[in-house]
Amino acid sequence: MDLTGKRVVVIGGAGLIGSHTVDQLTREDVKEIVIFDNFLRGSMGNLTEALKDPRVKLFEAGGDITKTDIVASALKEGDAVFHFAALWLLHCHDYPRSAFEVNVAGTFNVMEACVQQGVERLVYSSSASVYGDALQEPMTEDHPFNNKNFYGATKICGEAMLRAFHHRYGLNYVGLRYMNVYGPRQDYEGAYIAVIMKMLDAIDQGSGPTVFGDGSEAFDFVAVEDCAKANICAMKADVVDEFYNVGTGQRTSLREIAEKLVALTGTTQDINYAPRSQATLVRNRIGCPKKAAKDIGFRAEVGLDEGLRRLIAWRAAHKGEVERRRGNASLPG
Repeated sequence: MDLTGKRVVVIGGAGLIGSHTVDQLTREDVKEIVIFDNFLRGSMGNLTEALKDPRVKLFEAGGDITKTDIVASALKEGDAVFHFAALWLLHCHDYPRSAFEVNVAGTFNVMEACVQQGVERLVYSSSASVYGDALQEPMTEDHPFNNKNFYGATKICGEAMLRAFHHRYGLNYVGLRYMNVYGPRQDYEGAYIAVIMKMLDAIDQGSGPTVFGDGSEAFDFVAVEDCAKANICAMKADVVDEFYNVGTGQRTSLREIAEKLVALTGTTQDINYAPRSQATLVRNRIGCPKKAAKDIGFRAEVGLDEGLRRLIAWRAAHKGEVERRRGNASLPG
């Protein structure tokens, strides 16, 4: 899809991946970028630079994807839609009904509005959570759905609904399964990436980072800037009715993450080890990046050391924001 002169609607555009995607969209020759967000998880601070661009606007009538009339109004005259809005993994674990209402019913509302309003193309944010623990590595897009938590269930449902809408109504869509996303503007809500923020908290407080378990659990850590790039690639591509891994294909254990943070921050404190959480989280997940490279031209470019440096620099420059996000994560519900 050629983005030249298009009206782009970014649902969840004030969040981690959404705001970075908005930033990269401002480098495109689009007509207008409309941010649709309820700011439950996203923040105005994430949009500071983007809102300096006169083409970037907040949808003033609201940003709740459970409200069908508001969603339809936001997508009116929209050409391209990115759908990032979702409740996060641990919220879904604790409050499955609200997770269903937002992640499933809300996604249905977005799909329905896309069809009704004649949207040309939708890029949907799925998740590597659909795979659960890896049965083989790296995981291709044909890996079985081995998910055991409700968040992953909502993403599987979203994927199935999109495929059905494509075959019933001709909905032009593509979906992205992000691996472990990290980087500037991240909060403490992500069940896996929050561990990086908490390790850095400990280092800031003069302690060593804590690893839960023996540190052997390994993941595919992908920089948020690369995820934003993947979204632009997916929107511009010609493929339809397909899902793609967004990752590096590189395996990194939690012990290695802690070691990198120690080296990058220069702390002299030792790494601490504590009993592993019993939450329904996966232990190994590394995605194969070949299909995304072949079909949508996406290849991750930000190395892990560089990505962690960017996160550390962002934290240093936004101490008040980091403190606010830490406090919000500790609030009940």
